[in-house]
Amino acid sequence: MLPGLTPGDQLPRREVHARYGGRQQGGIGPSTRTNVVLFFTDPAKGHRHGYYDGWATDGLFHYVGEGQHGDQQLTQGNKAILNHRAEGRTLEGFRSQGTTATYLGEFELVGHYFTDAHETGDPTTLRQVVVFKLRPLTTITVDLPNLPISPPAQPQVEVVPVEEQHTERAFVSPDREPYELERREAALVHRYRQHLQHQGHIVNRLRVIPPGETQPLYSDLWDETTAELIEAKGTVTRDSLRTALGQLLDYGRFAGATTLGVLVPSRPRPDLVSYLHHAGVHVIYPHQHDWIREAAPASATRNGLQHHNAH
Repeated sequence: MLPGLTPGDQLPRREVHARYGGRQQGGIGPSTRTNVVLFFTDPAKGHRHGYYDGWATDGLFHYVGEGQHGDQQLTQGNKAILNHRAEGRTLEGFRSQGTTATYLGEFELVGHYFTDAHETGDPTTLRQVVVFKLRPLTTITVDLPNLPISPPAQPQVEVVPVEEQHTERAFVSPDREPYELERREAALVHRYRQHLQHQGHIVNRLRVIPPGETQPLYSDLWDETTAELIEAKGTVTRDSLRTALGQLLDYGRFAGATTLGVLVPSRPRPDLVSYLHHAGVHVIYPHQHDWIREAAPASATRNGLQHHNAH
């Protein structure tokens, strides 16, 4: 506990630093005058940057570290939180709102993990940030938000409707406008979904949260009737098909799919079709008023799914 303060007390941030030291800029302020590390959380500002501070279901406060550009490192203020006990410092929290700071009380570090966020001022570029799991040592009287998603101990898989806002990038970069390529992918998904539904199939998406992660993965389509997992791309370049395969391998680990498919706007080059077939992935694309489905050899599909499930 900071001397002279009670949890819930409000004061100008400059006065906090005048009393206890620490940097006046940024979210973390290790003091050279007192044995404290100060941290400041601003939930509204964090949301605009695509990451979240808040309570998780483990009863701990999850706090994103400092560093606005590039992958965050366990240096400077982040290192001060990581080593606060070993250095004999208390960890003291504040909620920021404008120039006002509200004292939360004392915390201790329980652990940390890494997750994705976009760079400050650049919603198109993703990076890795560190998240500290903090246990309050005093009763918290200040209202703080809950995390949108708490890291689960086991993978969570659920069926969700096919809606544009259900995207991984929309979760990490909520203010970013969709790219033209993404719009083409969405239109392609819509057309193929209608085709499947006209055949009587039940079609949705899968929402997957891997163990220890705080951000969901979304398949483009999940054909419940055939248990096929489908990833769509708006172009047939090698890079885009490599990305599609990587995504299928990622969330496909948890899906229990019988087949995997890549949905594209036209037939890929022969070597790229061979590449996908080698991985046991079917290739689906429109042709005039119909759809072509180039199935991977049964042995490749079987071996691919066995390989996916083994991991």
